[in-house]
Amino acid sequence: MSGGVDSAVAAARAVEAGHDVVGVHLALSRAGGTLRTGSRGCCTIEDALDARRAADMLGIPFYVWDFSERFRDDVIADFISEYQAGRTPNPCMRCNEKIKFAALLERALELGFDAVCTGHYANLVSTDSGLELHRAADDAKDQSYVLGVLTAEQLAHTYFPLGTTPSKALVRAEAAERGLSVANKPDSHDICFIPDGDTRGWLGEKVGTATGEIVDRTGEVVGTHEGAHGYTVGQRRGLKLGVPAADGKPRFVLEIRPVTNTVVVGPKEALAIGEISGERFSWAGAAPVESEFDCHVQIRAHAEPVPAVAYVSADGVRAVPESPLDGVAPGQTAVLYRGTRVLGQFTIDRTVSAVPVEV
Repeated sequence: MSGGVDSAVAAARAVEAGHDVVGVHLALSRAGGTLRTGSRGCCTIEDALDARRAADMLGIPFYVWDFSERFRDDVIADFISEYQAGRTPNPCMRCNEKIKFAALLERALELGFDAVCTGHYANLVSTDSGLELHRAADDAKDQSYVLGVLTAEQLAHTYFPLGTTPSKALVRAEAAERGLSVANKPDSHDICFIPDGDTRGWLGEKVGTATGEIVDRTGEVVGTHEGAHGYTVGQRRGLKLGVPAADGKPRFVLEIRPVTNTVVVGPKEALAIGEISGERFSWAGAAPVESEFDCHVQIRAHAEPVPAVAYVSADGVRAVPESPLDGVAPGQTAVLYRGTRVLGQFTIDRTVSAVPVEV
């Protein structure tokens, strides 16, 4: 129970369905006095109190489990090291993979519980070949992308009561009818461990700053920066380039080179990516039997899925989209779909530009 409306209503529906429910809030930060700032974050002391009030209203036991060390090691440390490596990580994916459906689920099973129930918007469908993960009924709230890291074993011990609900407005209305005080609480967003939203400043404090060069695709120096970790592929703002582009058009970050502390910039059209691949992958349920298959690939939580052909080998997964993807960065997660079903995911290690370099 995060302290939000979704997990509160999910718990209420689980109780109503006749399950023996225990509410658990995850303490993911050692900064015990952390307070919520607007709608940022989801793991503050205020959220813990909201979760407790919801559990009391539902008449279920409530506990706070301290997973702060696991969160620090598996999510925050990974976030920092990925940026240092010039990659763009997704901490919500890592949290689902390492904390909510790994550490939490492991402890729940050890204590004799059957499943972890959450307020995620996604659906589980039982088939002859096992459970499948599918998109939620509400496309606007669908969270199947960030759940793409779940394995068949994890899906077997997971419960998503909100997946078939047509809209978030209905969930809020239900919360109000049930007398839950979080009915109109704002949704959380941004990175929970960077509550002020200043990712560049936070990273600067953690890894320090170092002046480096900003170059164009030909290698010409067009500016300087105070740390390559503060940039991400597709970024336009904050470049402060000293040399304007010959065509007068704005330039965007195309690549981060951490070894030389260099940021590469270029025209927007150069962000078009014609191929992505990665070595780290997993399947959400039964693995595809083919080594080559048609699918849709999605590279961000709210991005449009793009038709693609996926190739699976011992070296990993490669996806070739029907039309170029825009602004893909190594470190991002590519989730593969077939219709509404999540097939699996891979962390992007390599991208191939659809636009050749003009020298």
